[in-house]
Amino acid sequence: MRSLLIVVVTSLALASSAVAEVKVDRVPCPGDGQCVRLTNGTVEVLVATAIGPRIVRYGFPGGDNLLGWVPETSVKTDLGVWRPWGGHRLWIAPEHMPRSYSPDNDPVDVQVNGRTVTLTQTVEPRTGIQKILTVTLADTGTGVTVGHRLVNRSLWDVQVSPWGLTIMNTGGTIILPQEPYASHDDALLPVRAMTMWAYTDLSDPRWQIGPKFLRLRTDAARAGSQKVGIANRQGWAAYHRNGQLFVKRYDWQDTATYPDFGVNTEAYTAGAFVELETLGALVLLAPGAAATHEERWYLFKDVQQPPTDDALHATLAPHLSQTR
Repeated sequence: MRSLLIVVVTSLALASSAVAEVKVDRVPCPGDGQCVRLTNGTVEVLVATAIGPRIVRYGFPGGDNLLGWVPETSVKTDLGVWRPWGGHRLWIAPEHMPRSYSPDNDPVDVQVNGRTVTLTQTVEPRTGIQKILTVTLADTGTGVTVGHRLVNRSLWDVQVSPWGLTIMNTGGTIILPQEPYASHDDALLPVRAMTMWAYTDLSDPRWQIGPKFLRLRTDAARAGSQKVGIANRQGWAAYHRNGQLFVKRYDWQDTATYPDFGVNTEAYTAGAFVELETLGALVLLAPGAAATHEERWYLFKDVQQPPTDDALHATLAPHLSQTR
């Protein structure tokens, strides 16, 4: 019995030590205000408290921020001046002006529970939607779980899709997986929907389309917008910049309806600006109901981006196997 007690006490101590590996404190944010920082020694995540909800940094301590920061950008709408600020945000899809552009320039409620930070925005006065973002850092490694929640605080039903948009640090390349190849003899039916916008031009040199991957790189000299959406059953998307690989994991639901002609992944760039976006299912929310969507983030260093699809596949495979 004494040996069993020692084992139990030791196990509890080890579990407590593992949880304690995640440190939560307050640090200055980019620009003004304070951020809540989560770090486990391997990566750090900063979430803003004076605006948002926003995640404004994800990276290795002392290293580059994989998230972009664009405070000088603004859009005038009937609801006021909306600013993207930068980093990762929660929006309402399908995109609509002004509904999607409701300003979020005010402080958010911040709750810390262990290694999870919950950011709750006040109810948007014109849309009746309340946005809630949860950020959970893994005890070890680079894993971050980002929860998106849209709550209908209005008096009527609304149709929405939770939309996670990440402004990436410029100078990199978005990498989206193609569906696995099969010959015409084995596959007669289509396997993917692909959505293009009026300004999408697949002959633009920023695109690289191969049998295994669809890539979109940034080019500050090309101001024109490029965007594409895909029905991504592979459940991941990535951004490569300066030898670092950022991976998002998220789930596809076969029975769900998705916005924008049925896509759950979108990539956008214009000049130096670049955004990697995922979307949850499109649902009709009754008053008081919520729509949710989850992303799982991972970060790798010393990763190259070979020019050919086969070489890139060989490079990505061992990293993607660690994110399942």
